[in-house]
Amino acid sequence: MANHPIRDSIQLLDGSWYQGVPFDDYAWMRENAPLYWDPVGEIWAVARHEDIMHVSKTPELFCSGKSSRPERDTWIPSMINFDDPHHKRRRNLVNRGFTPRRVEDHEESIRTICRELIDAVCEKGACEFVRDIAAPLPMAIIGDMLGVLPEDRSQLLEWSDDLVTGSGNDDPGVKERSAKAALAWIQYAQDVLKDRRANPERDDLISMLVHAELDGERLDDEAIIQESLLILVGGDETTRHVIVQGMEALITHPDQRQLLIDDPSRIPTAVEEMLRWVSPIKNMNRTATCDTELRGETIREGDRMLLLYHSGNLDERAFDAPEEFRVLRDPNNHVAFGGYGTHFCLGASLARLELRIMFEELLRRLPDMEIAPGAELPLRRSNFIVGIEEMPVTFTPSGPGPSA
Repeated sequence: MANHPIRDSIQLLDGSWYQGVPFDDYAWMRENAPLYWDPVGEIWAVARHEDIMHVSKTPELFCSGKSSRPERDTWIPSMINFDDPHHKRRRNLVNRGFTPRRVEDHEESIRTICRELIDAVCEKGACEFVRDIAAPLPMAIIGDMLGVLPEDRSQLLEWSDDLVTGSGNDDPGVKERSAKAALAWIQYAQDVLKDRRANPERDDLISMLVHAELDGERLDDEAIIQESLLILVGGDETTRHVIVQGMEALITHPDQRQLLIDDPSRIPTAVEEMLRWVSPIKNMNRTATCDTELRGETIREGDRMLLLYHSGNLDERAFDAPEEFRVLRDPNNHVAFGGYGTHFCLGASLARLELRIMFEELLRRLPDMEIAPGAELPLRRSNFIVGIEEMPVTFTPSGPGPSA
């Protein structure tokens, strides 16, 4: 592998590389080394859209069972880290909470929450968009689906942040908070499991996992805790960051925002473009199950393959002018949710519903929102899920209520 082209700026496992939004490095890889060997991380990067889809859809060659994360020794017993048939059986349990009917049943509560969040700030003419608008919605919805108490949501949000920020971040303080968050979640979840066993009539995702059977056996506590954590982080983190950076994109592209204000029926199409544009999940790992070839490169059994979703969503071969934010882009075969093929994201339809309703309400109620003058928009340092951590905004004050 010594003859492969090397670019020193590319650090695939370092959260600061993703924090720096490496558009130039993505473009260089797609053009010069679409299958890029990182000698530091000892891992392949898959940079082109076509190849990301190929690796995702051929689990017989590139498996998930050696861990969906690229760091070594990070395997945990949740469905994202299994291959079929065990993955499918575990996935079918969780899928009961994400059927089209169950997702549609959340529409009214999602709209109510969006309106309440906007009501809380609309008269002030300013807010911190992440904390006041974007973060509370997905946590409220996924927390309700899991069956956690509303008063626990802020704590769960903090643990979720600390867990994800610890990925690809070698800051000792961050690592310590991440470890503490993992332990705190386990202790919290154990108490929830005891409650569900004592109260079997509850109808939520954790109850489903507690009482479900696989091949005549019930899941053990560790499996339930890890599956519920996957649901929590997946349901909270990704949607929140698309709300934030989707709004930022609309603010910085006022002509595109006006298209949606003029015709809100365009918002579902715009949501797909926001997903492509933001790509909050930066990567997932697959592992080669045998010696194979891709793009003329020899992949050895056991080699790790890092699927760079953000790079795939900027691929000139898959999208017309991908560097442009176009709310009417159609078709839009983005890979923002990750996990395509058998691992396609279970919560994709729920995320789309939350995003559609949130932007319907935001564009109707606060149509002239702007980023506060002089505001800095710090990005999270992580090699997994990255997004804006704070975004102060201003808007014309208005009264509360759906018709405001």
